Amino acid sequence: MSVSNYSRILTAVDFSAHSEHLIARAIQLRDLCGARLSLLHVVEYLPMAYSGDLVLPEGFDLEQELLDVASRQMATLGERLGVADSDRYVEIGNTGHTILRVAAELDADLILVGSHGRHGLATLLGSTARSVLNGAHCDVLAIRVPEG
Repeated sequence: MSVSNYSRILTAVDFSAHSEHLIARAIQLRDLCGARLSLLHVVEYLPMAYSGDLVLPEGFDLEQELLDVASRQMATLGERLGVADSDRYVEIGNTGHTILRVAAELDADLILVGSHGRHGLATLLGSTARSVLNGAHCDVLAIRVPEG
């Protein structure tokens, strides 16, 4: 498949300053291919049993607050990039599995994920990028993002 054949690109974003390089590459590929770009942010599931020393006010729904914050960040990013509401996704779950599920649902032909370059080939890809690469039904492009 040549780069011009990509028609649906899914980009997993985490809203960090380090992901700007990933976002720039996603826009570049969208424009080069004339592809439809979808953005996905995954809120990792946090079981309430893992509250540790964290004291939350009664009635406070941490999961919903995380989803609300992520949804606001996604709206801001989507507007800045010209990505339609219908192509912006905020999901809760395991990051790798959720990326793969959404990519399959969208019939994406390219998934972009960020990867921190570490030392040695074995640690080139983080666990999320590695799980996406191993489970994807389409091409995966791991974009090296700066470490912070």
